[in-house]
Amino acid sequence: MLKIGVLGAGHLGKIHIKCIKDIPEYELVGFYDPIPENAAKVSEEHGIQSFDTIEALLEVVDVVDIVTPTLSHFDCAQQALNAGKHVFIEKPVTNTITEAEELIALSTAKGLKMQVGHVERFNPAFVAAQPYLNQPMFIETHRLAQFNPRGLDVPVVLDLMIHDIDVILKAVGSEVEKISASGVNVVADTPDIANARLEFANGCVANLTTSRIAVKNMRKSRFFQKDAYVAVDFLEKKSEIVRMQEATGEEGPFSMVLDLGEDKGKKEIIFENPKVHPTNAIREELFTFHEAIVNDTEPIVTIQDGHKALKVAHDILDQIQANLMKIG
Repeated sequence: MLKIGVLGAGHLGKIHIKCIKDIPEYELVGFYDPIPENAAKVSEEHGIQSFDTIEALLEVVDVVDIVTPTLSHFDCAQQALNAGKHVFIEKPVTNTITEAEELIALSTAKGLKMQVGHVERFNPAFVAAQPYLNQPMFIETHRLAQFNPRGLDVPVVLDLMIHDIDVILKAVGSEVEKISASGVNVVADTPDIANARLEFANGCVANLTTSRIAVKNMRKSRFFQKDAYVAVDFLEKKSEIVRMQEATGEEGPFSMVLDLGEDKGKKEIIFENPKVHPTNAIREELFTFHEAIVNDTEPIVTIQDGHKALKVAHDILDQIQANLMKIG
């Protein structure tokens, strides 16, 4: 059984603590939070030990789960790796690209596992849709959130859009060749609304829109590929597949058949709703990290994946900043 400790017991940290307690393969030793009042409250509420320092926690665990603000990710991860601990780290992996590269080098040198918390990879709707994805050539995503002051320490691209960046990079499997982007600072000092267009080496194009000051929440992605359309609703945990196949036999009363002309024949439109198995995505990602450690396999979302998503996110932010400078 792996002993695990949590760094950070804020909103998301408390969710991680609850999920870890539900994973029998882990022994939750305790947590560290720099705010004494919060640490005492969480310790009492969850019946687990609050450590006075990070160093004290590191001495008694095998794995560290970092759920601190993004700006402290690098320091916490570096300290944990130097102490010989495997590291699960929330997204974005670090604040800067250089920091992520240093963690890659350090974890490799130490022979330690790192997994990045790109939780949408484990969303049951995406898991159900993934087998149907086959070289998508156009992707459209909308990730909209109602205003919440939590998360304003980073731009919306690093807070929300990075989820879709990671999913798209996984689905496309090709290098990004060109990025166009624009954004607006409305509430924070960094963009609260952003749109980006990614063009890939294989010809795929992805259009991403995100906002943290929307009227309602939305997390939808649509993948268009040859003879098929795959829709994923990450919020409602639903997937839909619309595909075309050669029409054969007699048409039923509810068949949707397109006559493409004498040369191309007929095609039937098929609607499918893959079975979505209800799971807790955070629990799943933490459990798979345990499996990667004990079986010595590659984590599902590697530190390299986190670095790639972060690199694209920063390229988007650079494009947004360049456009904002043009208008003064």
